[in-house]
Amino acid sequence: DIPSGFAALDAIPGMVWAQMIATWTMMEAANQDQYAAPWGLNMNSLDDSPAEFKGDFRNGFLDFGWDKFSDDAKMRKRAIELNNGRAAQMGILGLM
Repeated sequence: DIPSGFAALDAIPGMVWAQMIATWTMMEAANQDQYAAPWGLNMNSLDDSPAEFKGDFRNGFLDFGWDKFSDDAKMRKRAIELNNGRAAQMGILGLM
């Protein structure tokens, strides 16, 4: 029986921890910029990365007008998105 709250961390079997860590590792590897490889080392035969920033997964097909914004507007919108993500994390933490 798994208790509630942080006491559940001690009750989770080791193989479950191993599966979670393996899943997190694979998700991080899959979300890397495939042009630059991990840590920004361009050690492949592909050209320079088309990504403007870390986490930019546009592929030249889906744009939705991002390229029409000024640099200041892009930075403001990225800051808004980061703050929304932080607020969502705090909301989930509050629910826990």
